[in-house]
Amino acid sequence: MIKTVFIASTEAYSGKSIISIGLVNMLLGKAQKIGFFKPIISQNLLEKKDDHINTILTHFDLPIAYEDTNAFSWQEAMRQMETESEGEMIDTIIRKFKNLEDKYDFTVVEGTDYQGEGAAFEFEINVQIAKNLRAPVIIVVSGEGKTTAQVVNGALTAIHNFGAREIQVLAIVANKVKQQSIRDVEDLLKQQLSPGILIAVIPEDKTLQNPSVKEVYEKLDGKLLFGKEHLSNQVDHFVTGAMNVPNFLNYLKENVLIVTPGDRGDIIISALQANISTSYPKVAGIVLSAGYEPEEPILRLIEGSETVVPIIAVKTGTFETTNTVGAIRSKITPGNTQKIQLAIDTFNKYINMPELDKRIITLKPSGITPRMFQYQITSWAKSNKKHIVLPEGTDERILKAAARLISQDIVSLTLLGDQEQIAAIINKLDISLDLSKVKIVNPASDVHYDDYVNTLYELRKNKNVNLEMARDMMTDVSYFGTMMVYKGHADGMVSGAVHTTQHTIRPALQFLKTKPGISVVSSVFFMCLPDRVSVFGDCAVNPNPTAEQLAEIAISSAESSIRFGIEPRVAMLSYSSGTSGEGEDVEKVRRATEIVKAKRPDLKIEGPIQYDAAVDLVVGSSKMPGSEVAGRASVLIFPDLNTGNNTYKAVQRETGALAIGPMLQGLNKPVNDLSRGCTVDDVFNTVIITAIQCQDV
Repeated sequence: MIKTVFIASTEAYSGKSIISIGLVNMLLGKAQKIGFFKPIISQNLLEKKDDHINTILTHFDLPIAYEDTNAFSWQEAMRQMETESEGEMIDTIIRKFKNLEDKYDFTVVEGTDYQGEGAAFEFEINVQIAKNLRAPVIIVVSGEGKTTAQVVNGALTAIHNFGAREIQVLAIVANKVKQQSIRDVEDLLKQQLSPGILIAVIPEDKTLQNPSVKEVYEKLDGKLLFGKEHLSNQVDHFVTGAMNVPNFLNYLKENVLIVTPGDRGDIIISALQANISTSYPKVAGIVLSAGYEPEEPILRLIEGSETVVPIIAVKTGTFETTNTVGAIRSKITPGNTQKIQLAIDTFNKYINMPELDKRIITLKPSGITPRMFQYQITSWAKSNKKHIVLPEGTDERILKAAARLISQDIVSLTLLGDQEQIAAIINKLDISLDLSKVKIVNPASDVHYDDYVNTLYELRKNKNVNLEMARDMMTDVSYFGTMMVYKGHADGMVSGAVHTTQHTIRPALQFLKTKPGISVVSSVFFMCLPDRVSVFGDCAVNPNPTAEQLAEIAISSAESSIRFGIEPRVAMLSYSSGTSGEGEDVEKVRRATEIVKAKRPDLKIEGPIQYDAAVDLVVGSSKMPGSEVAGRASVLIFPDLNTGNNTYKAVQRETGALAIGPMLQGLNKPVNDLSRGCTVDDVFNTVIITAIQCQDV
């Protein structure tokens, strides 16, 4: 059984961190406990933590002590080699690795960074470590600045060298390959390698390779004068501003960093003006050299500007500063969530994950963790891609989530709104959304508008809606989006980022209607707690449900739980457990529980039961001994909206849990409501669960 993978490169800056991050993310979707080990790190152990280890541990919240993730710094490893203590070094690495391996379902091991001298010597060390750990390898080779032949020969040589030591090669990844060479590299490798080796070719990507202004700022150790909020800007080019303004403007390119003496107010102001002009490319930032800072009138002018890029003052001269900037290599650091997500997206897009899955995933863990849940729902959504309409097409959060959804090829999207306005917002906020891959519809001018108006009129004329009213209503994005779903022009709808819950779901209640046998529309949240995923219902729709409605909510929530891979153990919550309490509210919960037992005897259900008895095994065993649900509840049904809404928000805020939803239950076709305080992640996840609901319609 494979429990370890060694990720090896053959040179510096190969981009193996993309594979490490992507693999850890993939494994967390399959197993509960993932370990990470980097035997030899580049940094001196006493000076600072290894950036990549720190990124893995913090982003994925792995419960591993930093000192357990590595054995030696490169300097220490070299001293071991110089004193002919290589055997002792390997023994220490094996011992530390085995201590880690025993605690985890799977361990990802990463090779050295090639920051020292002698690539062949360093490669040999990686081979020795992989062999002694008995770990199969994923080899990463760089295509940066190389011809097709050089990339292929480098890959074949690396595979041969590992194979000659009887080390299994799981996959070869050619990274940073020129776009025009991708097909040739892939074809040549397929011709010369056995089918047992997985092949992946990843094109060069400036967004991953080039530094952010923050990385430049930290490397230059300068003084930040303006633009702290834009330090994440990417630097794709840099130019020296040491000429007259008209000539200087001709040298501007997209995402350019400008290096200019601090007393060149003309360059500074023209650069800021160019950045807000639609006629010039975006400016990433400005570095003021030679120890000069702008004079007071220039500073005042900058302070009053609407958009200010990062402006950094340094003491070094222009030539020295430019050389330093040109030598900066980007790293994926703990706080750079944008690059971490891009690394994950890149891995998911270019690695044949089902094939890799077959080679390395051999365990069947019990239970489901939040990351396993998120990985699972994303995979489900991709397996049968659906079309979702997002009525609030001009909202920043909607557009950022849309960019992620499209880049990962999870769903097809329609945005409602004016195309020029949406394009302007994307450009202004630098959102990487490819508008050629989404459909943008302006309701009032859409070809389906008249048909939608007539359909709404026919559906609602018995409710005193005349044709003119229907025409006005159909200009509302909620009505238009819902009608798209009704007509089959979209599979589902997600809205509510800027609209109320009632505004979002009213059209669905009016003409999408409920499923046969369902009398009440309800909602659930998937609460991604640190060690499990629970289903909370109803926390968003029904203020004070009757016993019959509460029973229906419980059954719908249990079915949603099953659909999303969570075994339903239903707790009907109240302020008392079992037969200990009395009162109208308790009796309502007791009646609802009996109704569920009568209608669905297959469900494990307990009620009335208190929250602590439902989720804490010790308390549950004490208050309700012998119960299949007490202490193990996965579906928690609240007696009213006041209790449910407050509880989910309290749990979310106090524990840091991710709350995915609300997901509406009971409608004929999926429509889901967002909170007006939603984040980009909320939008992203809600679209995914909506897409999965669409698969069942």
